[in-house]
Order: sequence, then C-alpha cells, then structure tokens
Amino acid sequence: MTNKIKRALVTGGSGDIGEAICLKLAASGLHVVVHANQNIARADSVVEKIKSSGGSAESISFDITQQDISLAAIEKLLEQGPIQVLVNNAGLHQDAILAGMKPEQWNQVIDVNLNGFFNVTQPLLLPMMQTRWGRIINMSSIAGIMGNRGQANYAAAKAGLIGATKSLAVEVASRGITVNAVAPGIIAGSMTEEVFDKDKIKKFVPMNRMGTADEVASLVNFLASDSAGYISSQVISINGAMM
Repeated sequence: MTNKIKRALVTGGSGDIGEAICLKLAASGLHVVVHANQNIARADSVVEKIKSSGGSAESISFDITQQDISLAAIEKLLEQGPIQVLVNNAGLHQDAILAGMKPEQWNQVIDVNLNGFFNVTQPLLLPMMQTRWGRIINMSSIAGIMGNRGQANYAAAKAGLIGATKSLAVEVASRGITVNAVAPGIIAGSMTEEVFDKDKIKKFVPMNRMGTADEVASLVNFLASDSAGYISSQVISINGAMM
C-alpha cells in the first residue's frame, strides 16, 4: 500500500446516519472525508468530533447531482491519493403518491439517490482498483426491496442502487474490491421522528422499536473492514425483522 492510512469518503456525512458512519470509520483508523452539500457546518462539526477523539478527518462540499462539479471535487481529492472506502450515503426523499407526483419530485429523488451514486463512484474506481483493495457500501432502503406507498420515486432509486451494486461487484471482484448494499428499515433520526409514533412502530416492526444510526454504522464499518473481504454483491437489511 502506498498510503499508511486508508481514506474513506462518506457522502451525506452531515446527516444522522452519515455522522454515525463517519465516527465509526474514523474510530477504526480511517481518514474520513465527510461530505455535505449545503450543510457544511454540520460536516465541519463531525470533523471536529473525530479530531477531538484522536481521529483523522476533513470536510468537503459539493452537489453530487452535478456531474462536472462532482468530478472536479473528486479529482482534487484524488491528488492526495486514492479513496479506498466509499460509502454512498447521501439521500433524499420527496414523497407523494405517483398519481399526484410532480416531475421535479421524481427527478430530484432519482438525481440524488441514483445519479449521485454514479457521479461519485465512477471517477473513484480506477484509482481504487490500482490499489487492489477497496470497499464500496451503498445505502439502499427497505423501500427499495418492499416498495412503500407514496415513495415510488425513492423505491425506484434505491432498487436501482441495488442493481448497480450487484453489477459493479462482479466488475471489480478480481481487484480485491467488495461492493455491498445496506438496506435500513425505520431508523431513529430527524427524518423519522415526526413520521412514526409508537403504535406505528409496533405495527410495522416485530422488534417494536426503531433502529439506531449507530447500529447502521456498525454494519457499514464491518463491511468496510478486512474481515468482510469475502462478502460482496450482497444486500443486507437492518430492519428489526421487518419482512
């Protein structure tokens, strides 16, 4: 290895799950690049938390839906060496039943959740392949497996991400790179706290509780480790036994 410390990029690292992933990866000894789009102050806060705990991190801000902007930011990042752990965590939902869904709601969700995956992942691949070691973890969703009323756009994007995961895993397997998808269920955080009350949780989740961002981060951290070197092309649900 040319780098003594492996570098990780976490898109959407300024969100609840993203922050937990960044903290966990940094605690495992990775240099973490915490990505944000507009909320760079939150990303900077995550970096400070990592550094105060003795870890290594930096923040970066760019819009993953803009291909040219993403490429420029990633090329600058690659000047310091390859990214060997990539967590495609940035996501967006704009819920509406399909009959009443506006074109911009469909397009924005596809742009962030699916096109953003391509814009970030594609330019990182060749440098990662040259190191013959890499981990790509794509954050899908239970909606991408089961579907969900009012989320045809989100489910389509997250299901597409699963298909891309399986295809890419085959393409890079001989280079020591694994590619997996994580599909969270109902996870506690700012996106769910006003949507699910205790009665809804008991109805939908056999474990009768929401998952935590830290639990999701622990799974991602394992998939990013040397110990997960023979796990690839998998979709791993973390949902409290939801079917």
